[in-house]
Amino acid sequence: MFFISTRSSSIRASVTCFLIALALCFPVFGQVMQTGRFEVPINNRNEYFDIVPSAESGLFLHRHLAGLKEDQIHLIRLDTAFHEKWAGFIAVEKNYRIMGTKAFGDKLFMLLRYRDYSKNDLILYVVSEGDGDYVKHPIRSYIPFAPTEFQITDDAALIGGYYNRIPVVLHYSFTERRSKVLPGLFSEAGELTQIKTQADGSFDVLISAKNLARQRTIWIKSYDPDGALLRNLPLQPDGNKHLIFGRSLKANGDKQIVAGVYGNRSAEFSRGLFIATIDPSGLEQIRYYNFADLKNFFQYMKANREKRIKNRIERKKIKGKKIRFNYRFLVHELVPYKDQFVLLGEAFYPRYVSAERGQYRFFTPYGFMPGSIIQNGRIFDGYHYTHAVVMGFDDDANLIWDNSFEINDVKTFTLEQFVKLEVLPDRLALMYLFENHIRTKIIQDDRVLEGKTVDPIITFRDNDVVKDDRNDKNKLEYWYNNYLYAYGVQDIVSSTRDASLKRRVFFINKVYYPDVRDDGESRK
Repeated sequence: MFFISTRSSSIRASVTCFLIALALCFPVFGQVMQTGRFEVPINNRNEYFDIVPSAESGLFLHRHLAGLKEDQIHLIRLDTAFHEKWAGFIAVEKNYRIMGTKAFGDKLFMLLRYRDYSKNDLILYVVSEGDGDYVKHPIRSYIPFAPTEFQITDDAALIGGYYNRIPVVLHYSFTERRSKVLPGLFSEAGELTQIKTQADGSFDVLISAKNLARQRTIWIKSYDPDGALLRNLPLQPDGNKHLIFGRSLKANGDKQIVAGVYGNRSAEFSRGLFIATIDPSGLEQIRYYNFADLKNFFQYMKANREKRIKNRIERKKIKGKKIRFNYRFLVHELVPYKDQFVLLGEAFYPRYVSAERGQYRFFTPYGFMPGSIIQNGRIFDGYHYTHAVVMGFDDDANLIWDNSFEINDVKTFTLEQFVKLEVLPDRLALMYLFENHIRTKIIQDDRVLEGKTVDPIITFRDNDVVKDDRNDKNKLEYWYNNYLYAYGVQDIVSSTRDASLKRRVFFINKVYYPDVRDDGESRK
């Protein structure tokens, strides 16, 4: 049985032995290494855990449990070898739901919001990594906004979201225990694309919105650790281009790089990618790369179709005509790599299925779907991903190379990053999880060193058979150094037809792609 602590300041509790940890190395199929596994037997998919990585300190597992008078958050902390350090429960007020989590320093931060937004105020729990002791911070929210972004610095919690489609960022000071709405934001509709924190506690807020010329661009608003506005800089795009979305990175010499997508007036479609460099004085330079200018952008297509597309591009170039391709595209990451910067993004499209007239509500395996997802008599059937794109740039935003990775069959009802990028000394590993298999492609700039390989998620027993299941909860995420973790729910049977070995589990596997010079023994 679990022990539920009655102390309001502690969640120390023991977890029985059905939580299994394994730190041995598994045999390898293909190239992906899986060096550990953790399992929790469960009865149904509602017992699923969410995970918060805490670098080399391990992982936090949490799930929400409903009660009659109050709800509870079930917490488990594991180290990097999947040894349990502690576990327990936090009692929370009814109808409060976790809206954001973040591991920072030696603490876990959990932001809660009232379920139907009838209450404006937020609750922040700060949990000690060492023993599970926690502090509860009630946060006053001056306006009823919906949180979508959550970041932590040494001094404050930063909570971003929207009020009537207007971006809002709330700054909560840990020392003063007071909240305030950040100055310098908009009174018009826009999109909050990123809250980027810096090591010194300062941070940038990136917003996609229109400038005085009614041209969509990226506004970079820089703040000191206390939330005072230091700089409000809108990028200056070419007259016929609109900057739709952007991600920021600080480079050497205090230079700032912003990478994203540009298009026409519509915020739905993009026609290419832009890279902006900004020096400390505010001087900026923007370079644009049409999708048609990329060598490997259409590589996800079948060979004949890719050839037809490239031939059409060449014919238009010879005739001096404009080349336009419209894609829904999200930039996820901008990371340093050797003497370059690497951009990772993914292309997707929404799919709709036919609906009978008058059909406004229905249930799916993904939950209740309201009538707002019906468009022109059709029902929204999720976002389907086509491919990921990787691009390398120098300090001056010049494109050096590009590559791509086909994404097969992935569908989700929320836009998120599927392909993960593992940076190795002389190559890049692109990886994603689908149907209990890790799909991997190894590249070196625009060269493909190893085409797509498929490695199964390894279980405890050799005779385990994982039933095929397109489970949208199974995912691959970053952890620490070059380690990632795969996690989700599996229904497992035995190839020996032994009914006693049948089980449903929540699992976590420790994953990495080894450097060719790495024998795996140095990794823990």
